Amino acid sequence: MKFLSLQKLWVMENLDVLRSRLVQKIFLTKNIDLLDALDKIFSSTENDSELKFKLSETQKEMLLMAEDDIKYGRTLTDEELRKLDEEWMQ
Repeated sequence: MKFLSLQKLWVMENLDVLRSRLVQKIFLTKNIDLLDALDKIFSSTENDSELKFKLSETQKEMLLMAEDDIKYGRTLTDEELRKLDEEWMQ
């Protein structure tokens, strides 16, 4: 669970930074067409936003299995994975 918690924290921090930058740019602009376009984008995606982040039970199960793999050291380095790929391709 630690991996997902750290990843979630990282995403939330980046989300806050991005949100702050956007708010600042929106606040400073005098371009009415840009603001109108942004308003339309936000309005068109309000209904869809909840659907994009729902995981199926199978997906949740796979994430838990991946966390266990990390927890118990069942991982490969990039180099090890590339070597296995090379062997498999022969």
